[in-house]
Order: sequence, then C-alpha cells, then structure tokens
Amino acid sequence: MRYVEVRRRVLDFLSCAGLLAVAVGLVIFPSQMVEAARDGVELCFNVIIPSLFPFFVLSSLTVALGAAEKLGRLLAPVMRPLFNVGGACASALVLGFIGGYPVGAKTVINLYENGECSKAEAERMLSFCNNSGPAFIFGVVGAGIFSSGTIGLILYLAHMAASICVGLIFRNWGSGGITRHSPNVQREQTPFPTAFVNSVSSSFMSTLGICGFVIFFTVFIKLLFLSGLLSAMAEVIGSMLGFIGMDVEWARRLLTGIIELTSGVWSLRGVSGELTASIAMAAFMLGWAGLSVHCQVLSFIGSSGLSVRTYIIGKFLHGILSAIIVLIIARIVAFDTPVAVYLAQQLGDIAEIKFSTALRVSAISAAILGGLLFLISVLPGKKSGKPGGKAV
Repeated sequence: MRYVEVRRRVLDFLSCAGLLAVAVGLVIFPSQMVEAARDGVELCFNVIIPSLFPFFVLSSLTVALGAAEKLGRLLAPVMRPLFNVGGACASALVLGFIGGYPVGAKTVINLYENGECSKAEAERMLSFCNNSGPAFIFGVVGAGIFSSGTIGLILYLAHMAASICVGLIFRNWGSGGITRHSPNVQREQTPFPTAFVNSVSSSFMSTLGICGFVIFFTVFIKLLFLSGLLSAMAEVIGSMLGFIGMDVEWARRLLTGIIELTSGVWSLRGVSGELTASIAMAAFMLGWAGLSVHCQVLSFIGSSGLSVRTYIIGKFLHGILSAIIVLIIARIVAFDTPVAVYLAQQLGDIAEIKFSTALRVSAISAAILGGLLFLISVLPGKKSGKPGGKAV
C-alpha cells in the first residue's frame, strides 16, 4: 500500500509540475502560442470537421439502423476465422480503412454499446480497426510530402497489410472465443428520424472533442520546440539509438510523429538522399497515429469500460509492422523517385484547403459508402432455423 501511495503522490507532483511548466511557457511565448492555436483552429475548420463529421454520422447510423448486423451476416465467414470476432465487426474494419482516424474506434464503441459484439471482441477490434484514411495517405503524405502517388499507394497497402497482421496477432486476445448475443433475440429497431437526430448530435460532439485535442497538441508541440525540450529529448534518443543510424534530426522527427501525426509526417519533407528511411518512418507514424489521435480514441473508450491496453499495444505493433513491410518492399522495388515539388511548404498550409472542397470529397465518399450499407440493410435477413438455436 505504501508503494501505491508513493507512486500516486509522485504522479500528482509530476502532473502539477507539468501543468505549471506549460502555464509558464504560455506566458513566455504568448504570440507564438496564439499563432499555433490559430493554425490548429484553421486545420480543424478546413480539414478535420468536413473530413470526419460525415463519417461519424454514417458510423452511428450503420449501427443504429441494423446495417452492421446485416453486413455481419454476409462477412461472418471471413471475420470469424481470421480475427475471431463476429461479422458485425466488419463495419468497423471497412469504415476504419475509408474514414480514417478515429472513425474505426468510434464504430467499435458503437457496436459494443449497441450489443453487436462482446467486450473481448471490441478490445480485439480496437487493436487494428482504427486506421488512417486513404485521403490523408495519398493526398498529404504521398503527394504533399513525397510528390509521388506510387509512394502513397505503397504506404496505404503497407498500412492495410500491417493492420490485418495485427488483427491476426490479437485474434485470441481476451477470455474465451466469440461470445455473441443470441441471434434469436429481436432487438427493437430504431426509427430513422430518431437514429438520424441522435447520430448527428452525438457526431457533432465527438468531432468538437477531437478538434479540442488537435488544437491542444498543435500548441503543445510548438511549445516543446520553443522551450528546447524536444531538441534535448532528441539528443538523448539519438545517442541511445545511434547504432541503428538514428541521429538527432531523425530523433526529432520521430518524437514529433509520436506526439502528433500530421506534424510528424510533415517534418519528413525535403529529406534528400534518405528516401527509403523517410518512407519507413512515415509508415511507422501512420501506424502509430500519435498521442493526439490516441487521446481522441481514449475519449470514446473512457466511458465504455473497455481496456486501452490492447489499443495502445496494437497501434505500436501497427507502426513497427508497417515500417518493416516498407523496408521489405524497398528490397524489391528501389525508391529512387526524387523528393521534388511539394504541395505546401509548412504545416499551416494543410489548413488552407478550402472547407467546401474537403466537405465535398468527404460527403461524396460517405454518401457512396452509406448507399452500399443501406442496400445491405434492406436485404432480407436470414431466418433462424430452430427456435432454440444455439448462440454463437
């Protein structure tokens, strides 16, 4: 008990010291902090909100209207043997690959709270269903960082392959096998108007919370740079990992990506002569996702009672496996495409994407996927055979 008490006091002291240091930094660098916060707000308004909000609404409607359950009946022969989860979890996998962070995790939470999967299944899904979307990998990383659609495709394929590998690794995580509700239990169907209103309101609050994390970490990274703390940590990591070719500059890029994904991948632009290493590090950052994304996911997991351990371990493995896959591909296909013309010169330029453009692309993608899920939801369900059928 004494050890627990001492540890609690140490953590409390470190938390207070950290908050005090941040407050001092805000006072010392007021104009820089305001500028960083402004960049974060622009990023949220022009990119985050139009990109995520339609997919959040679609995710909630997919579960509330029963489309996930219908999709589960179709994909159960694939999801159960591969990942040891029910077929309804396929909706989280699909939306996670298309919608980007953190749509996959939000869908898993919706499935769990709606009774479509067990606690063990939800924790398994959290380890590999929360992924970066193709728009970010192809547009920002592939075209904006490396000026190559081919590199964007390689990164996305490596990202998907690593995610599936993590799902296979975690297929036996948790107690027992698949513990689904009985298919004979008839759940009350939520009317569309009610489901739509609830989905829009909950999705707006979720998107607003995510914007808060994005703004905070934009300011936090700027403060780490100005205070010199990030450089000091980079020197320590560079000296410790020098045997694998990690110097201070690479360590600084790695630390930035560990904290915030967008800033991390943007730090890789202009790295000449080390293209393979840059792509491998970008793959790791995309798989790990960054503390900013993790905080967004934890805001969903917190009230669900699910363990965060599988999620954190899964994302770390996702990053490692993504980098390894890219390095293996580099042995087969030489990455000799020069890092040439960039779409932007600094992180703030990402936020200058027009709101209407981002919303149009996101809404069209969500509408197409929503149409497919609607067709699945209106398909006649398979009638159960015997009234006393065994639960799976």
